[in-house]
Order: sequence, then structure tokens, then C-alpha cells
Amino acid sequence: MPTFPFVGFGAGLRTEHYQDVLDGASGSDWFEAISENYTDTSGRPLQVLERVRRNYPVALHGVGLSIGGTDPLDKRYLGNLRRLVDRIEPFVVTDHLCWTGVEDRCVYDLLPLPYTEESLAHVVERVQIVQDTLSRRIALENPSTYVEYRHSTIPEAEFLASVAEKADCAILLDVNNIHVSAFNLRFDANIYLDRIPPDRVAQIHLAGFNDRGTYLFDTHDAPVSKEVWKLYERALSLFGPVSTLIEWDANIPTFARLCEEVAHARRIAEEAHDTPIPIATDSARNAVHDAGAHPRP
Repeated sequence: MPTFPFVGFGAGLRTEHYQDVLDGASGSDWFEAISENYTDTSGRPLQVLERVRRNYPVALHGVGLSIGGTDPLDKRYLGNLRRLVDRIEPFVVTDHLCWTGVEDRCVYDLLPLPYTEESLAHVVERVQIVQDTLSRRIALENPSTYVEYRHSTIPEAEFLASVAEKADCAILLDVNNIHVSAFNLRFDANIYLDRIPPDRVAQIHLAGFNDRGTYLFDTHDAPVSKEVWKLYERALSLFGPVSTLIEWDANIPTFARLCEEVAHARRIAEEAHDTPIPIATDSARNAVHDAGAHPRP
């Protein structure tokens, strides 16, 4: 069975917080960088990421893989990603269970798939190609959704679990996305969690949303909601300690405020497992420094 390092509680690395992080501000055990922001540049962003990587574990999180798309996988994109992976040595590489364009046209959105046996085989094949290219497992994130396909025959959680099993990949479980999708599509978020295989969960995401009345909009522009914190508690009871990230991508607060959310996640995990989880020390960070460099079996 795959094993994934527990690196504590992290925050998304955003330009607004570069200086705080470089100056050594505490509060986050690790950082997640958006892959596409660093693959085509040799300027300051990549230099900053390399400096951050010297002191913290880093996850690379993509938004452009389009693993569910019908266009051929972009070889140039994968080549750039492989070079970034080799350079940064992240402890995990992630992207979304979605498609992002068609006929070489990007729609700049993370669109849902029809959950069918045909789609399942298609995604599994593409994940295997990506993992062979990167020489490592990747983790796929469940999307936030607002519509569903009438001809879908597999519940999303079961589809995601099947992809993970058949492709031998991991799952990035976005608890906020589960809540948003459950509200929008009227399903039970707890049943969704029950269908996720614990041994495949490599990471958890938490974020805020915008309540539009008749639907929830996944905006990452607010604190984590009470409902999502509650669902996170249940996820921890099912999956045990899992590296957890706070996403806050619009109306970005100060780094200190962001780390208050990180600390809240830590407190919930401590209560769930009845044990203190200290902010990572240099020795703990060094212990996972090369975790991402190990090729998948």
C-alpha cells in the first residue's frame, strides 16, 4: 500500500507573503506552490520557491493538467513540470480531477467529468502516463461542482476511489469542495467521505466559499466555514493524521491571519487524535526533505 509523509499543516505560497516567508515568519509547517506559476520562468518566483524549499517541505499543485480532457496530454507541459519537479523535489505533486479545455483552447476553469466506465478508463490511462513521465505518484483533487451529467453512472467519490486504485495514484481530498458540491448537487457529504479509501489520501485542502443563496461558490476568499471545519473533524476520524493545507487565494489576508487558520486546523487535529502536534522543527522538515524524490514503485 502507498504511504505518504505527514508534514503537518501548511499554507499556499502566494506573492503577497513572499517576504514574510523569506524573513522566517512562523506558523506554517510547509507550503504549496501552484505549479504553472513556476514552470515557465527563471525569474524571481522560481528563485523564491527554491529558497523556500531549502527550509520547508513543498507541494506542487497544478491547475492545467486537464487529466480528464479529450485532447492528447500536453508533452511540453509535462516536460516543464518534470523539470520543475526534479528541481524542487516536492513531497507531493497534485492536480484536479477535471478537464480545462478542448481543441487546444483553454477555458480557464476546472470542469467536471461525466462519471462513467468510459471516463474512468480514460482518466486511469492518462494518470499512468503522467506518473510514468514524472517517475512518481500524483494525487488528484476532487472538484467543486455546480452541475452534473445526466448520464453519469458512478458517484463521484467512488469514481475518484476507482481512479486511485486502478492508476495507483493518491487522492488530494478537498473537504471544502465536498461541502460545496454536496450543497449544490444535494448529496450527503458524510457518505462521500465514507467512500474514500483512507490509504489513498495524501493531503487535505481546506478553504472558504461564498454563499450565493441557492448555491455555494468555491472562491477561496474567506475563512474556512464552521460546516467545513466540522466535516474536517470527521475526515480526520476516518483517515488519521493527513497533511493539511489552508487555501486563501483572493481577498488575501496578512500572513499572520492566514496562519491563524493553519493553527485552527492543527488544534482540531490535536483534539481528534488527543495528542499535541507542534509546529515543525528544522529536524522534522529535514526528515521529509527528500520524500518527494522517491519514484513510485
